[in-house]
Amino acid sequence: MSGGDAGTGEIVVFGSLNADLTVRVERFPEPGETLGGSELVTAPGGKSSNQAAAAAVLGSSVRLVGAVGDDSHGSFLLQQARDAGVDTSGVIQDEEHATGSAMIVVDAAGENTIIVSPGANGGHQAETARQTDLEGAAVLCLCLEVPLAAVEAVAEQARSSGTQVILNLSPYTSVSDSLLQATDVLLVNQSEAELLLDAEVDGDWSAALERLVDLGVERTVVTLGADGAVVLDGTAEAPEQVVAIDSPAVDAVDTTGCGDAFTGAVAHALATGSSLVEASKLAARVGALAATREGAQSSYGAFADLPPE
Repeated sequence: MSGGDAGTGEIVVFGSLNADLTVRVERFPEPGETLGGSELVTAPGGKSSNQAAAAAVLGSSVRLVGAVGDDSHGSFLLQQARDAGVDTSGVIQDEEHATGSAMIVVDAAGENTIIVSPGANGGHQAETARQTDLEGAAVLCLCLEVPLAAVEAVAEQARSSGTQVILNLSPYTSVSDSLLQATDVLLVNQSEAELLLDAEVDGDWSAALERLVDLGVERTVVTLGADGAVVLDGTAEAPEQVVAIDSPAVDAVDTTGCGDAFTGAVAHALATGSSLVEASKLAARVGALAATREGAQSSYGAFADLPPE
């Protein structure tokens, strides 16, 4: 694993940008059923773009590396990222593919279902990923909305440069041992953790930590939605190896982008020298606040109202 102390606080986010196309319904349709919904809303999204925006809104210096199409959605996403304070100089415009998009349905309880069309996000190649400039970067954020070979390549580069690697194992897919071993902090929800471990966790976090360490991952944060998160740290002394993180109670409006807000907040805190537990406490508060407003990046303005602990 990388040393975790390099860099000047900059965050590099490598991955996806999507146009989020959202419609609201009272309830999700059954298979074969057609329901009426709200007016379609187009908003900036993509897990990586969301994570970059969240970290930038919180005050970090963030550089986004990715691809959009040479189309109106691409231009829209680039401008929205810049408006959030993100450096988009690492985002290319792909003339052969449309900008990635996500079709989002949100029900009356604020829960969502999402279908992603990768578009230009699918064009990332391992060869070009290895050329990603990580000089001065304290943290590299990765997710799995771009080709796995590219993710693995940039993670290996980060390990060589001493940049901390945060891997958000979402959307879930099987990954190589080498990628897990290049990861400094793994971020998963409970279902993703159970898929990775091929076993139910059922609250036995100590056993989960042991298995994760066997896989080469020493530090993991498992998010639990409204129940907060659990920090599993094999580098800490007992009883600090398993630490439960509470989440503030909020009236959820839309959970779209809350997980990405959590990831961006962890990256922001780690880049400024916080411990993983401190970073996760901030992230739980940020993720909860994001649920109180509609949309993904459009909800991150709520961070300005973040109350002191």
